[in-house]
Parts: sequence; structure tokens; C-alpha cells
Amino acid sequence: MAAMTAVGIIPARWRASRFPGKPLAKIAGMPMIRRVYEGARGASRLRAVYVATDDQRIADACAEFGATAVMTSPDHPTGTDRLAEAARELSDDIIVNIQGDEPLIEGFVIDAAVAALEEAPEAPMSTVVHAAETGCLDDPNRVKVVFDRDGYALYFSRSRIPALRDHGSPPRYWQHVGLYAYRREFLMRFVDLTPTEAERAEALEQLRALEHGHRIRVAVIEGWQSIPVDTPDDVKRVEAQLESRDAPPR
Repeated sequence: MAAMTAVGIIPARWRASRFPGKPLAKIAGMPMIRRVYEGARGASRLRAVYVATDDQRIADACAEFGATAVMTSPDHPTGTDRLAEAARELSDDIIVNIQGDEPLIEGFVIDAAVAALEEAPEAPMSTVVHAAETGCLDDPNRVKVVFDRDGYALYFSRSRIPALRDHGSPPRYWQHVGLYAYRREFLMRFVDLTPTEAERAEALEQLRALEHGHRIRVAVIEGWQSIPVDTPDDVKRVEAQLESRDAPPR
């Protein structure tokens, strides 16, 4: 039996409501889309990484640093729809949606999502989480997740979950990383599913899968934390993390 192949696709659009032109925002002098691409290129389980965009400015920037950009429709309502359009031209078994606003992404994080899917043949998709920072638990841009003892997601929320009813010992909180590995055939079905009530309320696409009865395998990442860029202020947070990471030991 032939080994499964996996490909990474970074959806990148210009018209982000809170941060227009976000993919080309400079982070420590480098466009964010390049940071995401170079981090993704470190994944050993991906045969290739592409950028799926609807804007020539992003495509031109990708060409400058050697990334292959696939032009897609400007009318997609979500990044997953853009991902699916690009994936229709590919024959890989696993399609990884690498969010274009995760400039700290590293290859081993992506590999963990692919491995989680390979190790759970009954799962149609997978994602990754890490321990949540206490100070970010009430930040709606940091998505929280609870999962069962078998490693499958129960729910994702912009709110703190689980809620702490009594002032006892708090539970362990988990932050979701915007990264998904899909079996190709499920991705094509997923984008045709009807958007769901919780998905619309939370503005979280992954809830569509859960509400339609599909399971999401979760891989836990240690020793790494995500800082997604949702607003210009998040750029400063990422730059501070990069400076701290690259500083020589004392």
C-alpha cells in the first residue's frame, strides 16, 4: 500500500476586516506570509507548501521569496473554501490548512497534525492545541478547546471553557492553534456542509464539523505557543516573542 502524501496550503486574502493587507504586514522586517511559509517548509511530512490567494500583491510577494502562489476566487466566504479550491487541483491524501496569521508556526507543529490524522484512520480531520496562557483566557481572539480522553475535540469557544463554577482548583485550559489537517475527500464534503448555529455564533468554522457529527482529532503540542495576528497590536507581541527567542542566553 502506497504511503499517504500530505501538502500544506496557506490561504491568504487581502481584505481582512480588522487588518487589511495583513499577509504583507512586516514582522521584524519580514512580511508575515513569508514567516508562515518558511515555518511551514520545516515540516518533514509535507511534500510541498503553497499559498492560495485572491490578490496579485500577495502573489507577487510570494514570487519574490520563492513560494508558489495559486490564484483563487475573491468570492470565498472562508479560508477553508479557498483551501478547497486550491486542493481540487491536487491529488494528495491529506490537505493541511496553515493559517496565514500564525507567523510563529514551526514544522513540528504541522507534523503533529498530520501524524494525528495518520494514526487515527477513523478521523476525518485533526488539529493541534497547547496549554493556554492564563492571561489570555478571556481574549476572544485566543480560541479555547476541550477534548475527551480519547483525544477528540468536544467544543471550541472564544469564551473560557470549561467555566469554573466554584473557586476551587481551576482546570487545565487549552488554546487552539488555527491549523487543520483534512483527508482530501472530507475537505471537499466539508465546504458543502450547511453552516451551523454555534459556528455562526462563535465565528469558528471547525464547529460546523462537530455540529454535523464529524470528529476532530487533537494533537497536544509541548514547548511552543501560538500568537495569532488578528490586529496590528498582535504584531508587537510576535516581535517581542521573536526577540526573546533569539536573544543569546545570559
